[in-house]
Amino acid sequence: MPTPSALMDPWRSDRLPRMHDSLQVVLVLLAVAVPMVVACRQFGLPPLLGYLLVGTLIGPHALAWIPDSAETRYLAEFGVVFLMFTIGLEFSLPKLTTLRSMVFGLGSAQVAACMLVVIGIALVFGLGWRTGIVLGGALAMSSTAILAKSLVERQELGTLHGRQIISVLLFQDLAVVPLLIVIPALAVPADQLARELGFAILKGVLVLVLLLLVGQRVMRSWFHLVSRQKSPELFVLNVLLITIGLAAVTDLAGLSLALGAFLAGMLISETEYRLQVEDDIKPFRDVLLGLFFVTVGMALDLRVVVDHLLLVVVLLGVYLLAKGGVIVMLARLSGSDTGVALRVGFALAAAGEFGFVLLQPATESALPGDTTPQIILAVMLLSMIVAPFAVDRGAWLARRFSASEWMNRAMQVHNIAVQSMSRDAHVIICGYGRSGQNLARLLDQEGIPMIALDFDSTRVREAAAAGESVVFGDAARREVLIAAGLLRAQALVVSYADTTSALKILGHVHELRPDLPVIVRTWDATDIARLKDAGASEVVPEVLEGSLMLAAQTLMHIGLPFSRVMGRIRKTRSQQYSLFRGFFRGATDTPEALEGGSSAALPQLRSFVLPQGAFAIGRRLEDLDLEGAGVEVASVRNRSARSALQSSETLLGEGDVVVLLGTQEALAAAEIRLLQG
Repeated sequence: MPTPSALMDPWRSDRLPRMHDSLQVVLVLLAVAVPMVVACRQFGLPPLLGYLLVGTLIGPHALAWIPDSAETRYLAEFGVVFLMFTIGLEFSLPKLTTLRSMVFGLGSAQVAACMLVVIGIALVFGLGWRTGIVLGGALAMSSTAILAKSLVERQELGTLHGRQIISVLLFQDLAVVPLLIVIPALAVPADQLARELGFAILKGVLVLVLLLLVGQRVMRSWFHLVSRQKSPELFVLNVLLITIGLAAVTDLAGLSLALGAFLAGMLISETEYRLQVEDDIKPFRDVLLGLFFVTVGMALDLRVVVDHLLLVVVLLGVYLLAKGGVIVMLARLSGSDTGVALRVGFALAAAGEFGFVLLQPATESALPGDTTPQIILAVMLLSMIVAPFAVDRGAWLARRFSASEWMNRAMQVHNIAVQSMSRDAHVIICGYGRSGQNLARLLDQEGIPMIALDFDSTRVREAAAAGESVVFGDAARREVLIAAGLLRAQALVVSYADTTSALKILGHVHELRPDLPVIVRTWDATDIARLKDAGASEVVPEVLEGSLMLAAQTLMHIGLPFSRVMGRIRKTRSQQYSLFRGFFRGATDTPEALEGGSSAALPQLRSFVLPQGAFAIGRRLEDLDLEGAGVEVASVRNRSARSALQSSETLLGEGDVVVLLGTQEALAAAEIRLLQG
């Protein structure tokens, strides 16, 4: 006979079949995660929040659709292993060497100070110094994944506060190694603690020496052997073998799986195969990160959080203010001005992924009725959710309360104005990378005045020292463009392929100088229409212009008159490169090889052979309305002839090849329409 509470709660786990099978666990996880993450993206929320909610709802403390079983624990360990591997892969010894003074100065001070503060609080409340070390290590960490992405999006990696944030994150990556070695040894009785700690440290040192000194040579030689086989599948399998294998080695040594995975990533990051490995795992990185946060959410007991909601909120505020305040103080002591210190403090105030890894053993071994791990877990989760907003708020506070921040911004604009003051009818170059520098040299040869704006302080410093006319400034800001002499310029060039930034610049130019010619560089033809509509006079797609120059040289070398070749080039450009739109993809055309990012939105060509019984046979192109599916008919080849573009009256027959142009998603929809109607 079911209890009254069971009747009132039809979703309780004892009224549903238990999901003990690994396949069923994964199926439930995917079935809930996909719509939840879609909903988060629809409302502009971080997908991280969706993964956490999924884990919390279907975990053993809520609906219990995924119980606290061996399969679930293996799933959690799998997520931790690959999270630690990807973070280890991003660890950079050259960057560590370059920023060593900040890393071992501000970074070490931040971790030590935060741990000492937490240990002191733990002693005051009677939690013991061992608990203080665990909580201190966990709470001292910050999110590499969130902060690195935020700095890149805000174009702040090269700024002083950006370098300080990255330096602290690098030291946290280093600090997690001894913490992963020491924390498991803290669980033994007091009379065995010294022996266990010494033994754990000895094992850790031996494993680290073996892997980092011997493993480096073996790793490079082994990757050489695997790469010579020229098999992408074998290369990916090898990465999985290295990751799981080293995790198993450290686990057998009595350390942790996470430590071995992190070391595997570090070892590979110092080989020439790092970029290839990053490319191979990039499609799975967010999935694995999501898997990790799902398992973190599964460990959270919402009933405990609700019962202690006021305490959780108060502790969240205290944690963010205390940790942020400590970091601000340390940044000021290191010589940073108030504005930089505020930005660094607010960015690093939230918890990070490593913290959950360090806290996991304490959460799993918590005694019944002990709510402390759950409260700490809730505080850390909530702090990570507010982390992106804290970065924005840090910038706002820096501008509001730091006179030096206003002074720096004013000085930046002043320096740009001083450089541009003597120039009239000049060219403004936004971005001083390779393309911008080449353009500047050609303008100099023609005696045309110019001024370049760049947001990379290192590049600006090097180029300015060489006497080149480049100043530090974000070209997407209105006041920077005015200071650069926008109202007196004869042209403006956006020399980097960033459509979002280019659209901001075009908006300012349209407001202040709608008559000014603006030339914009882009990667492919995808954004030409958007940039033209925003006011770009010319859009130069890098890949298509390269193809055009290659074709021009070929035509001239096989004897075509120069005038005819130039006419062909002008016609192609006037038609906005319509001749070059789309291309047939191959197995080697990875997104990174095409444009350094996702290429799903780029138009491509695909051929469809109409098989017997296809819906399109005997019908006209007009009847199929393929344009409604978002594709264009590039050509139709039948058994007797081929035409560049068939008319809408063309009847299709069995065996005809229809060549379509569109995105991957649109092509898939068009294929279904051709086959099934």
